[in-house]
Amino acid sequence: MSLTDILSAEAIENAVKDCQAPDSFSYKKFFQLCGLTQKTPQEVKDVFGILDEDNSGFIEESELKFFLQRFVPGARTLTEKETKSFISAADDDSDGRIGVEEFQTMVLS
Repeated sequence: MSLTDILSAEAIENAVKDCQAPDSFSYKKFFQLCGLTQKTPQEVKDVFGILDEDNSGFIEESELKFFLQRFVPGARTLTEKETKSFISAADDDSDGRIGVEEFQTMVLS
């Protein structure tokens, strides 16, 4: 399964283009632009599975840095500030990583 099985390629492209400048990434705006906020909890879970590159059940900081590249190869990496902000916004249990439930809550709230 790929992200374009769940989200339109055009919406993904627009979402990535919107945050090309360093420190311009807003996860809320990104999720809205790519259409993820309109998806079912299962579809959000499927996207999480694609983003969880090492299949650990969590998205760690090292994976999050390359978040945009999972959507569009060649996209920029997130800055350290963006990565830390992204994790802290979703990490409800303060373990330094994002679990599937935390991701679903972040996307769908």
